[in-house]
Amino acid sequence: MTLTKENVSKLIEPLAKITNRTGDLLLAHYESGEFKTYSKADESPVTSADIAASELLTKELSLLTPDVPVLSEEAIQPWRERKRWQTYWLVDPLDGTQEFVAGSGDFAVSIALIHGGKPVLGMIGWPVADRLYFAAAGYGAFKRSQGHQERIHVRKLEDPRYDPITIALSRRQPESRVLSRLGERRPIAIMHAGSCALKSALVAEGKADVFMRIGPTGEWDTGAAEILVQEAGGQLLDLHFQPLTYNQTADTGNPNFLVLGDPLVQWDQIFPAPVVDN
Repeated sequence: MTLTKENVSKLIEPLAKITNRTGDLLLAHYESGEFKTYSKADESPVTSADIAASELLTKELSLLTPDVPVLSEEAIQPWRERKRWQTYWLVDPLDGTQEFVAGSGDFAVSIALIHGGKPVLGMIGWPVADRLYFAAAGYGAFKRSQGHQERIHVRKLEDPRYDPITIALSRRQPESRVLSRLGERRPIAIMHAGSCALKSALVAEGKADVFMRIGPTGEWDTGAAEILVQEAGGQLLDLHFQPLTYNQTADTGNPNFLVLGDPLVQWDQIFPAPVVDN
């Protein structure tokens, strides 16, 4: 597949249909409560809805772009096969499985197109809210909800040196895991949300200024979020303010990371790089 700005942007509408179809499948499981929950080898939860959504996405994306392989959290190909990939779909069929099981509604479908080790197209579907976030390289970042579409941007602070910042935090993790890492002290507000993708979207649309993730994640958690935030004017970086990588090693895990809004804020003073990243 030859990728240009034009032909990547042409994938947005068919990808929106696939994302919505997957969201409908998840909603059917969620609203009926007819799903089974299992534990993975790392003791993280997975449900029959995750698996059904993964199978649907793999099928639909393979029909959309037959020459582009699909890497799903629930179906990881061996490294000997993946290392040859220049372009591929990176999929989290149900981002926020704990929220899905708990009934909070804060779960998402997350799909990214990776090319040359970087996301060039991303879409995040929030089924309960009937909302899509999407972005493509050089195209911009957008939110589509209830028939209305708007371009989104990170929030620009009036005074990046002193204004209060809003931090997006998980409901499932102690606030101290993030707040204890604050360096430069300034007024903060807390906004709780569910999945990694949705907390990143909060930064992209300017409702939160930063999201720090401490704990295990996979590349599928950040692919779509990264291009969305970048096109909205922000960044997604590790805790040492270095870019994340995709499909560069056999390990599909991410380091701890930051989703950053206003680029004029001195984030390295607010969240100084840890001596040990844990």
